[in-house]
This record gives sequence, structure tokens and C-alpha cells, in this order.
Amino acid sequence: MNPANLKTPASVNALTADRYKAFDMLATLVAVVASEGTVMFVNAALEDARGLSRRVLVGSHFPDSFAQPAHLRAALLGAKDRTFAALRYDALLIRMNRDPLPVFVIVTPTEGPELIVELLPLEQQARKDREDRLAEQALANKELIRNLAHEIKNPLGGIRGAAQLLEMEMASPELNEYTQVIIHEADRLQSLVDRLLAPHRRPHVVGDVNIHEVCERVRSLILAEFPKGLGVTQDYDTSIPEFRGDREQLIQALLNIAHNACQALAERIAVADAHLIFRTRIARQTTFGKQRYRLALELHVIDNGPGVPDSIKDRIFYPLVSGREGGSGLGLTLAQTFVQQHHGLIECDSEPGRTDFKILIPLP
Repeated sequence: MNPANLKTPASVNALTADRYKAFDMLATLVAVVASEGTVMFVNAALEDARGLSRRVLVGSHFPDSFAQPAHLRAALLGAKDRTFAALRYDALLIRMNRDPLPVFVIVTPTEGPELIVELLPLEQQARKDREDRLAEQALANKELIRNLAHEIKNPLGGIRGAAQLLEMEMASPELNEYTQVIIHEADRLQSLVDRLLAPHRRPHVVGDVNIHEVCERVRSLILAEFPKGLGVTQDYDTSIPEFRGDREQLIQALLNIAHNACQALAERIAVADAHLIFRTRIARQTTFGKQRYRLALELHVIDNGPGVPDSIKDRIFYPLVSGREGGSGLGLTLAQTFVQQHHGLIECDSEPGRTDFKILIPLP
């Protein structure tokens, strides 16, 4: 036998690493293991999660990475015998100097002797399920919203006409500013209603959007409605680039979220202790809506209110679901619809004393 043809363990590991190096591009935790459980390759995400280097992990017994190793040993045995196409179960991944990580384990056979073990943090899996539900809800909501839009359309014309007549009768020109606000807002709402009546058409006005101009517009409207007892903080990343979108839709989406927050802050506003934060950041290499984006806008609306009631936390984007007496339950539904039309998503993280609505929109 030619010694040059002999492959050392180090050379085998190098070949395996080269073959599976594409897994390093994934955010999912991935290991390639032999049928008896020996680790042949781990990607960078799994290294980070375990808190151990690839050099340490390769060659180790992968079932020992879990709080209950017997489950993975049984799964690997079943995969080796081809008794299933893929096996899925929940487990706890052991980590260095950190609490175990709850994961969703997927064991998949390959055409060769290796097995692919994919680990999805349960939080990530729950987020994916939540995004799927939101997408389904958006489709179901369109018909309901379209019907409601018909009911809104006619009164708007009356409001605008009354404001124009009132402006003609006013003796003081200084008061015209107020009627102009009514007319301007009625026109904007009329435009939005027109778009609700044709949800499958492209937005009427698509142009370059500066997200901070959107935030400042909403901030001025909120402070006009709540001039006392509310503090609004601007925490902006001014490096965020402009992107293509519908400015009026984004104003309405952000206004709905901020207005909901202010209504939840009613008690704190009464004692001049209410606070709202508009925060913009850039998210890098983030995944939402079943796609991975190099750059995305993160727009946070954070308040110090009582939080979203537990009874509706999972349903706040449903139409007609409201956490306050007399609420229409449409504000967040419309906001989610408008953001989804920009290929984005709204998420909510809430606890007593802090509620954070996060808008995610892809950036060019």
C-alpha cells in the first residue's frame, strides 16, 4: 500500500470540515456525527452555543452534550437503521458556564454514513411558529378590514367637508391651523382607507423613506394629543439608510403603536410619570419572515406602562382584540398589515413596567 494514500485522522477531519463548511453560514446549530455518536464536524453557531471550540468538540461523543444523552443515542441508532426519515424531539443542550439551552433536535440521515443533527433553540422555533401564525392571520384579516374600511370611508368625507365649512366661517385666521390639521389628517386617512379597499394592489405612493422623519412626524402628533405628563425620548441611529417604502403607511403603523402605548400609560400620564422611547438600530444577519437579511431596520417603541395583559399576549395582532375598555382592536392589526407589506414584521415583548414593540423591515 502506498503510504501517500493513507489518510490520518487529522486529514479525515480536514476533509469533513471542508465538505460541510457551508454549515458555518447558518444561524442554526448543526453537528455532523457518525452513527455511534462521534462528532465529525460542528458549525460556528454550535461552537458559540456550547462555549467550546471546534477542536474540542470534534471527536467527542455528541450525546454527552445533552442532559439526557440516551435520547440522542436512540435517535442515532434509529437513523442508522433507516427506521425513519427524520426524528424530532425536545432536549436540553449543556453549555459551558451557562444554563442548559432548550432546543428542538432534528436528526436526519444522509446518503453516506454521517448523520446531520440540527438544533433549533425553542425560542427560535416558537418565533418561527409565531411568524407563521401572523402570516395566516394577515390573510384572514384582509377581508374583515376591507369591510370595515367601507364603513369608515363615508364619514371621513363629512369630517373634511365640515372642517372646510368651519374654516370659511372663522373670524380669526390663527384658528385656521386647527382646521388644516383636521383636513390634512382626514385626507391621510382617506388615502389609507383607499389602500385597505384594494389590499392586493401595490401601495399608491412608494418612495425613499427616512425612518427618522417618520418617527418625528409621529412624535409631534403624539405630543399634540398628550401635551402634559408624557416624556418622549429619541434614541436614533442616524447612520440608517433610506429605503423604498410607503411613508404614509409607516406613519400610520408607528402612530397606531405609539397611540396604543399612550392609552396604556393613562395612569402614569395623570401623575406626569409616563415615558415613551423611539429607538432605531440596524440588525445584521437577522432572520424573520422565513428569510435571512444582511441588514434590517429595528424600530422600537418602548413604554413604561403596565404591560400587555397575559390573557391577550398571544392575540394582540388579531382584529377586534383590545386590552382596554372601548378599544377597537384594529390599531395593531393594521400596523402589522402595513409593516408586512414592506416585507417586515412587528414583535412584542411585554412585562409590567416595560413594553417593547419592535418593527423589523429589510434594508437595502
